[in-house]
Amino acid sequence: MKIAHLISGGETGGSKNHLLSLLASFPKVEVTLIAMQKGELYEQAKEQGIDVQLLDQSSRYDLKVLTKLKNFIKENGYDLLHTHGPRANLYGALIIKKLNIPWVTTIHSDPKLDFLKGGLKGKIFTKINLWSIKRIDHFFAVSERFKQDLMDIGIPGDRVSTIYNGIDFSKSYAKTNLSREDLQLKQENFVIAMVARLHPIKGHHEVFEAMQNLSDPNVQLLLIGDGPEREDLQKKAKELNIQNQVHFLGFRDDVPDIYQISDIGLLASYSESFPLALLEAAREKTPVIATNVGGIPHMLEDTGWIIEPKDSQAITNALQEAIQEKEERTLTKRGEDFHNHASQNFSLEQLAEATKKMYKKIKKS
Repeated sequence: MKIAHLISGGETGGSKNHLLSLLASFPKVEVTLIAMQKGELYEQAKEQGIDVQLLDQSSRYDLKVLTKLKNFIKENGYDLLHTHGPRANLYGALIIKKLNIPWVTTIHSDPKLDFLKGGLKGKIFTKINLWSIKRIDHFFAVSERFKQDLMDIGIPGDRVSTIYNGIDFSKSYAKTNLSREDLQLKQENFVIAMVARLHPIKGHHEVFEAMQNLSDPNVQLLLIGDGPEREDLQKKAKELNIQNQVHFLGFRDDVPDIYQISDIGLLASYSESFPLALLEAAREKTPVIATNVGGIPHMLEDTGWIIEPKDSQAITNALQEAIQEKEERTLTKRGEDFHNHASQNFSLEQLAEATKKMYKKIKKS
């Protein structure tokens, strides 16, 4: 079976890593990644030897590539189209009738929140995305909550399969060469790693308020990622007088190293799927504090702190408990328990096997 994966190509976060991991687990002749534009995803796919094709869209509104996309899929005999993200879903909706093959998508986020704070344009894009989604044959939801979200907008439950994210826990990361001193940190600091886009949905404002509540200069926050909120967040840090405790590191390719020198991982999102950023923390035996959204409760179980979103006091309380556990030398045990639970239940092998089984089932139906 040959699968064509369609994605915009500009992704830099969890959806990028999810897709690259998934494609790498299939024989090269069975999967092709079609990117609408060049970017980190496109370049990394090429480096990994994945069959990647570029549509070279001049802008996100360039619909001239639709004919090229349709012809490429038909001429190369693909058996199934798998889209990722709102733009890919729209393009799938515009060409799928002419392809006469099954169409599936992976839901990495709540479709109603994909364009949060996007103003009028965001409302229009949300309506277009929901229009596209209702034309898809089958859905892979990366959490039970996202399955319910789809059912809430009218998608029948038998068209949605929950397939949890997974990563390669077999990789053995040696002790990092990165030191705290490299990031201007002290050994006695309590270090928090927050791997998340600088986007309103990720809850950085509540995290900053929690930092202010703690009023402890020994607590240091590493922000790994970039996005449209960077300038506003830098101003916010100054307003709260925590600018000396917040480190804007941008995009990094050494996230495992950063987790290794951190005491805890933190994710304060209003909406999430089954975040790979937390699985990466689990691989490095770093305990986490995360919000009660998406599949996070299933991922963490009793190994970390699960808090409600948009609650800076809950973040404060969890951080205080984590700091206390570090002092009592029990925090390390949480990280080990998190690693054991995640590696047993959310491996890359399990992700790939579940996906392959569903492809075969969808093709037969």
